[in-house]
Amino acid sequence: QVQLVESGGGLVQAGGSLRLSCAASGRPFSSYAMGWFRQAPAKEREFVAAITRSGRITYYADPVKGRYTISRDNAKNTVYLQMNSLKPEDTAVYYCAATTLLIPPSTYEYDYWGQGTQVTVSS
Repeated sequence: QVQLVESGGGLVQAGGSLRLSCAASGRPFSSYAMGWFRQAPAKEREFVAAITRSGRITYYADPVKGRYTISRDNAKNTVYLQMNSLKPEDTAVYYCAATTLLIPPSTYEYDYWGQGTQVTVSS
């Protein structure tokens, strides 16, 4: 099992940048593919990005392609989400998730979830 704790959220102006972190405890972190999801008020949770166990392959949802970058540092048990050129529609609670699947899914099929961190983008 693994415990996930997100951090780095906050208030940012449109066009700005933010870097989210997800720290994992438990073992072993390198056994999990990782994903980021987000949920805005009155909307369903949606897939944002994912990364394989080794970090060699990444996946992105269309709305964030070219603006977000997911990465991981297995030695530090941490996955990151670099968010650039932020837009008001990026406002949501962002969640980190872990899966034992080799290929991280873009659906709500992860084994473990963090508590989330709020990202608010103002115009």
